[in-house]
Order: sequence, then structure tokens, then C-alpha cells
Amino acid sequence: MSAFDAVRQLIRQGYRARAEDLADMVMQAAPLLGVTAMVIYVVDHQQRELMPLAGERSPVSRPMPIDGTLAGRAYRTLVPVSSQPDTTGQEVWVPLLDGSERMGVLQVFADEPLTEQAVADCATVAALVGELVVTCDLYSDTIERLRRREPMRLAAEMLRAQLPPLTFATSRTVIAGILEPCYDVGGDAFDYAVNGDTAHLALFDAVGHGSAGGMRAVVLASIAIAAYRNARRAGMDLTATYHHLDDAVRNHDRTGMITAVLAELDQNTGVLQVISAGHPGGIVLRQGRAVTVLPTPTALPVTLGDRRPPVIVQEALEPDDQVLLYTDGITEARDRDGNSFGVDRLVEYARRALADHLPAAETARRLVHAILEHQDDCLQDDATVLLLQWHGPSGKLT
Repeated sequence: MSAFDAVRQLIRQGYRARAEDLADMVMQAAPLLGVTAMVIYVVDHQQRELMPLAGERSPVSRPMPIDGTLAGRAYRTLVPVSSQPDTTGQEVWVPLLDGSERMGVLQVFADEPLTEQAVADCATVAALVGELVVTCDLYSDTIERLRRREPMRLAAEMLRAQLPPLTFATSRTVIAGILEPCYDVGGDAFDYAVNGDTAHLALFDAVGHGSAGGMRAVVLASIAIAAYRNARRAGMDLTATYHHLDDAVRNHDRTGMITAVLAELDQNTGVLQVISAGHPGGIVLRQGRAVTVLPTPTALPVTLGDRRPPVIVQEALEPDDQVLLYTDGITEARDRDGNSFGVDRLVEYARRALADHLPAAETARRLVHAILEHQDDCLQDDATVLLLQWHGPSGKLT
């Protein structure tokens, strides 16, 4: 019995597996790892709970909160977490990842304490299970339904289908994004890509939240994403990309408007280039402190770009710097007394999360949840964060 045997069996079964088969597949693989049971948990869209994927052979399981549980700690920190061994055995919670995207956790039951190598074997199997979850989710609604805690409106359905994974990482760069509300978005959106030595980032805020259920804003944001990708894949520079976006959106809707921030990072030198089209320019964080608030605006909002050429701002990053991009739904969020969240509070929350040495995705999650708490979970506008961390020209594997 070995991790290799478990992986080989899961690969063989995975070729024709349905989403509904995954829970029983991991249960069948458990004896090959020398454990008694394994249960898949997937994260809900608001990243508040871990939801068990049930199977005929699986133990009865219940949703687990992310905050305040061992399961949640494994999800938050990306490190396996074990319960204290007792007479009934031991539980181990292993992060369930698709690359660097957090999909949930894998719960492992054992009759006796697991060695470090056994936990490492479980992590190997969990890596494959994460891939299978994502693959099955592409052609089935079973996992997507499980992740939803309430109905999703049509505008949100359209927009979320176009977003990239919430997290991406290489040895040199980590990118993490999050958008709230999950089920009824307005016009916020983000996109990114890493091509060779260049990391590309974009954040959009289309005007029109609430009009026709947010549909007009979502259509504008969708055009912006498509135009941004089209320009990027054609090899356009940052200025040409801005004009391409501007033309595409204006040709569709002359009265529409989008604020945006477009950025490119040279991963060899750490030089960051930014165009802020009527949008907050972002914040550079270094060793837990805000060292630069990027200038804004440096260009007119999209659809007005033919009136004035954009200006590119450059910033030299140092290894392990973070760049925090955000929409105005973050800083303008108000509590019941009318107090805005503001840039200072945003920086302070980011500083605390970074001081805890949390993964970038967890930092983004905590920031947006802090906004929700500030407004008693009732957002007046979309709240979107895109966080980039540059490890340096040579990078480091974590």
C-alpha cells in the first residue's frame, strides 16, 4: 500500500468519473494509504464554510466553518492540520488545491497517529483530488450547487464565468483576487495573466450598479475583460491596451463608463507600470507598511480615453513587496453611523494579515470579509481586491 497505488487508482477511475463519483473514489483509495476514510470538502463562494461532498460510502459529515476550526486552519494556512490522537485514532485535514487555487480540504481518518511521511502521502493524493474536483466541475453542476449558499442572480452568473481563478502562483509572483457580493454583483471584475517575465493585472469597475439588475454594468465589464485579453494576446503595450479597451467599450455603449487600473510587472527587475483610468491607483506594501500610494488618476475613465492620452506611472518594487489593487467599494464602504472604511483602515487590515504571514489568498479573503463586517454584511457597492506579491527576480518556492 502506498500513495503511488492510491494515485494510480484515482487516475484510472478519474478518466470517466462524474462529480457524484468522487466521494466514493477517495473512500476506495483510503485503504491504499493505510487510513480508514477520506472525505472531500469544497469551499462555498463566500469562503465562510467548507461543504462535504457526500457519497454512499462516506461517513456522515456536516459543513465546517472556516474560522475557528481545524479544517478551516488547513484551508487558511495551506498546511495540513492534525487533531490530537486519542483512543479512536486521529483526524488530519489536508488543503485541497488546484495549483495554488484553494478548492477546500480533504479530511483523513486514521486508526492510529500518522507519521510525517503518511501526512505527506495524503497531501499528494489531495493534490490529485483537487485536480479531479476542478475537472468534474467543468462539465457538471453538482459541485457548483454545493458551493452556493443562496441563489445566484443572472448578472453574477455571467460575470463569474469570465473571471480567472482566484489565486495563481509561480516561484516569483503570487496573484490573489476576491469579489463580493458573490450572488448579486454589479460591475466589478478583474483579470490577470503571466506571460514569460511579465505579469499583467487589470481591475475594472463599470458604472451602473443596480441598473436593470446590474446587467448593463456586467455587459460593460464583460466587454472590458474580453478587450483586455484581446489586446494582451496581441502583444500590445500598456498604452495601446488602454486605447483598445476604450475603443471597444465606447463602440458598444457611448454613454457607458468604466474606471480601471491596468498594471504590468517586469518580474526580472521589479519595475511596475500602472495606468489608473479614474480609478484608485493601488498601494505598495513593504514589510507590513504602506510605502507608496500610487497616483490617481493618470488617465480618463474608459470611453473618455480619446480626449486625453494616458500617463504611465512606474514604481520599483523590492523582493516580497505586495501591490494591493482595490475598487472604491472597499474604501467607501460605510457602517451604520456613516463612517467610511477608508484607505487607512484598508492598509491596517492588510498590515495585520501580512504580519501573520498568511498566504495572499487568505489576506484577500480577510480584507473583503472585514469590509462586509464593517457594513453588517450589507454591501452598498461591489468590493473587489486584487493582491500581487513579488518574491524577487529569482523567486522562491513555498
